[in-house]
Amino acid sequence: MIFQMKTPLPPAACARIDETDDRLFYAEPRIVTHIDDNAIAAIKEFFDQTLPKNAAILDLMSSAFSHLPEGFPAQRVVGLGLNAVELHVNPVLDEYVIHDLNANPTLPFDDGEFAAVIMTVSMQYLTKPVAVFREVHRTLQPDSPFIVIFSNRLFPTKAVYIWRATSDAEHAELVQHYFRLAGGYTEITFLDCTPQTDGYTDPVYIVMAKKCEES
Repeated sequence: MIFQMKTPLPPAACARIDETDDRLFYAEPRIVTHIDDNAIAAIKEFFDQTLPKNAAILDLMSSAFSHLPEGFPAQRVVGLGLNAVELHVNPVLDEYVIHDLNANPTLPFDDGEFAAVIMTVSMQYLTKPVAVFREVHRTLQPDSPFIVIFSNRLFPTKAVYIWRATSDAEHAELVQHYFRLAGGYTEITFLDCTPQTDGYTDPVYIVMAKKCEES
């Protein structure tokens, strides 16, 4: 890898081409999906099989779509993102919060508030990933999952350097490393859920872990 997996990562690892305020970049709503239909279907199937039912779920760095399956039985789905218009039209959110994790990685939620946290195709934009992973750990209930899904698309000027400089396989290693650095997680797992199809599809990669029961 460009950076050896040491603690901590050098500051340059999370530098970006465009370091202007993220709220300016995301001020214009984008009511679009950022991956193709095959990839979305694979994510919905994974969520349907993996997420706890009738529970509180947090969608980090959310937008107009959360890719939960239609009719998924959730007690409450909360979105955290930067664009109010996108979050308002998201059909699965029961409530949303405008919050910039790169400016302030502290999550505005109580300890143990959620039974699952998801982050879909946004990992590449986090400039303080370990701090965010620690905050996710705080807001999770014991033995509950944090699911990080990524593909190969990005806004290059806002993606951090270490993500732009590494491969998909190295991205999986990197996210697992963030879980280890954050501490308090167990069952750190990588899955390749890319759909099997004759035509092109965006890849779907998942790294997930659970909050330790004793944490």
